[in-house]
Amino acid sequence: MKFLVLLFLSVFSLFASLHQKSAIVYYGKDISYPMVGIHDYIIVQPSHINTYEHGFKVYKEKMYAYVSIGEIDRNIPEYKKIKKEWILAKNRAWSSDVLDLQNSEYIEFLFREMIEPQRARGFKNFFFDTLDSYQLVDQNGEEMRKSEAALSAFINEFHKRYKDSKLIVNRGFEIIDKIHDSVEAVLFESYYSGIGGKKLAYKEVSASDREWLDTHIDKIQSYGLDVICVDYADTKDMKKVKNIVKKIEQRGMIPYVANRALNIYGVSSKNVIKREIFTLIDESRLDRTLLEAHQHGGLVFEYLGYIQKLHNIEKGLPAVESMSHYAGVVIWLQDYYKHPKKLMKWVKLLKKAGLKIVFVSNFGFNEEMKLLKVLGIKITKTVKTKNKILYKDRMVGYEIEPSLSLSSMQVSVKDAKPLLVYEYLDGSESTPAALTTWGGYAVDEAFMVDINRDNIWVINPFEFFQKALDLKKLIVPDVTTENGKRLLFTHIDGDGIMNRVEGDFGYYSGDVILNKILKVYKIPHSVSLIGAEIEPNGLYPEKSPELLKIAKEMYALENVEAATHTFSHPFIWSKIKNNTLPKEYRLKPKGYEFSLENELSKPLEFIDKELDPKRDPKQVFWSGDCAPQENALEYIYKHNILNINGGDTTITRTTPWLSTIAPLGIERDGYVQVYTGAQNENVFTNDWLGPFWGFKRVTQTFALTNSPRRFKPIDIYYHIYSGSKQASLSALTYVFDWVLKQDVMPIFTSEYIPKVMDYYTVSMAKEKDEWLFCGLKNLNTLRVEQENAYVDLQKSKSVVGFKHFETHTYLSLFPQKNNYVTLSSRESVDENVSYLIAANAKLRNYTDAENSKGFLFHAYVPAKLSFHVANGCQLQSWPEALTETKEGEKIELTFGESEDVSVVIRCSQEATERIH
Repeated sequence: MKFLVLLFLSVFSLFASLHQKSAIVYYGKDISYPMVGIHDYIIVQPSHINTYEHGFKVYKEKMYAYVSIGEIDRNIPEYKKIKKEWILAKNRAWSSDVLDLQNSEYIEFLFREMIEPQRARGFKNFFFDTLDSYQLVDQNGEEMRKSEAALSAFINEFHKRYKDSKLIVNRGFEIIDKIHDSVEAVLFESYYSGIGGKKLAYKEVSASDREWLDTHIDKIQSYGLDVICVDYADTKDMKKVKNIVKKIEQRGMIPYVANRALNIYGVSSKNVIKREIFTLIDESRLDRTLLEAHQHGGLVFEYLGYIQKLHNIEKGLPAVESMSHYAGVVIWLQDYYKHPKKLMKWVKLLKKAGLKIVFVSNFGFNEEMKLLKVLGIKITKTVKTKNKILYKDRMVGYEIEPSLSLSSMQVSVKDAKPLLVYEYLDGSESTPAALTTWGGYAVDEAFMVDINRDNIWVINPFEFFQKALDLKKLIVPDVTTENGKRLLFTHIDGDGIMNRVEGDFGYYSGDVILNKILKVYKIPHSVSLIGAEIEPNGLYPEKSPELLKIAKEMYALENVEAATHTFSHPFIWSKIKNNTLPKEYRLKPKGYEFSLENELSKPLEFIDKELDPKRDPKQVFWSGDCAPQENALEYIYKHNILNINGGDTTITRTTPWLSTIAPLGIERDGYVQVYTGAQNENVFTNDWLGPFWGFKRVTQTFALTNSPRRFKPIDIYYHIYSGSKQASLSALTYVFDWVLKQDVMPIFTSEYIPKVMDYYTVSMAKEKDEWLFCGLKNLNTLRVEQENAYVDLQKSKSVVGFKHFETHTYLSLFPQKNNYVTLSSRESVDENVSYLIAANAKLRNYTDAENSKGFLFHAYVPAKLSFHVANGCQLQSWPEALTETKEGEKIELTFGESEDVSVVIRCSQEATERIH
């Protein structure tokens, strides 16, 4: 097996402009949306795509489903429905049959069996291949013309039937005059490099063949159509690939160069930044939610702008050729792997391929340490007393200093930059952390320590992973902030709505939450209910009328949205097998038959029909251990149900460790479970045993997840049973009062969840100083990890403003299909251009004309807006602001109860000329 480092070198910047169109043809499985999303044309094998995944929904307008028109593969299920009389010939090179385009029955088969099912799955756009297969059949001139006429009629009929669909065709040169109004682009293969011969080897295309192609290309381009040129080449020879791409661009076409199987991510005009970190874990004993790799590593990579992709080693080690889209590999095994030789053989292949590798915690196996020799590492198992620290890099000692306790493993390494070096009493040395040419490692006492169940970082994980994996510093899609304000949402798990109140301040805890919280704090609230607690067929049929009355009054409030906390409150989601859950793992309403439909969809249908006139977005707040498996996640994604809960963010001043902050969520088979922003009162009250005022401490969590790094929005997350005790209600009011004094933008939970889903699918590219971001459907903020970063607002049309906060700069966007951002080192940029600094309201619309900028905001609370207004420019608002404060070029506005606010900033011609 041959490998070249160039296959895996970052394509962070090659040669292209971000404003040129690009395309990708990817027929592999397990599509990476961060890898493909930047492209204007994304052509895929539809059978390999899960259309329920969020990434598909984000990029579906760019995605084209492959359909073979002139012939059919004998290995696909639809082949069984092919009639013998439709078959004209066999194409042995591709194991397919050539079909009769003149047969009207076959044409209807194409619509009925090949196109309609994909449209039903969610595909709108199509790529038609094998248009000219009829030329493989020995036909006379008249028959040829009839086949071409039938093909043209079919394509035009497609356009007529599906006005909302876009179409790309492969070649079809002979019929372009008849179909050009029905297609978006024309693709053809092999302009400079193609495949041929029995072994389908890569070969150069002759000049005469190119001349023949040129006549057709010129005609296609004369119709204003995009031409996509797919060349095949050995992608290990990146110098050759880059040269082909450049020459195709110079010919005025959209290039794409990949391997013959089209199952890797090839090269086009725009080149994506790799965001995914392959993380090797072992789930044989613990669910991935409980593994250190996820709990401690996910957050670190997310803050840097990357995505942790967990891979269970029990499912085997992937082929190295399939890993070119990863930014790096982390081996994070809590237990020792039983096949160390197999693991190290794989690591050796990764090293040869040039993919950076990092070992953390341990090296993944306990025996046969000599296998590490290939990495320049020698391990001696010994118990020795440390004498002193000979060397400690500045990234070591992050939360706690490295220990001088006994060591059971002595590590030496060649060709590395040590990060921590110990000296033993006998004068020998050990290096438990180092950066190497192939990546790096940090093991045992150099990585993390466990003290009384607190996991404390010895090494700075942000700096260590960035340097060891050679990760690019990114502008980060940020879900914590919008329009310069920290996001605030609050969501309630429905447990205990029927709890009797202790004291005389209410009857049911639901009454108390309704009257003392929801009606008093007029910010958005998201309230879930347990079906078995409130419905007539649940646990409390005698109380149901009163509880339903409370629920109706809650959902009637304009500042409250609905959700389900399931019907029978599953305690352990992994126990759901074959769509059933034993009674010991859930509540036990009489006569209830468990199914995911009864558990998730039916409660939402009940809420819509009986309780909630507003028909809010469908969402579930997970119950019990909050660890839904693939079966439950697949169900909610198929039924367009949003989801949240899980994670374990409990950081306080007594446990101020990074490890006590959870990641944004967790991914299983392409489905994302979104985590809460902080833990609920059950945790802060020791599982509701007391002290019942303990939830006050969550304000420490909010403070520590805001500074020195803003990891989380503010999420006031609690149960309805907090209304049952005076102490817990007092804690709730304390928390709300504290939060509303902060600089926040309130939103509903249903508005936060899609932002996290977007994070995992955002695709980005960079050329020189310009960045491109795609897939920002609900996520409206980018973070630059620089205290005083400035953005060129003239070039960055999606950016409506920016705000500096501590060591970060938040860029506020009004997202478009393609979002271009250019940073500037000139501090004078903000002096000559008007822009938004901050707003506690959603930006519903934005216009940027030559002499004016218009903003339309929707606020859930009285709006507070601040703008930088350049000299010579005037600001007007509707309605008129209650107060307007001006300090230099900064204007702050406050408003009353009005929900919608319009602001226009107009500049004089003189000011405009100065700006430009």
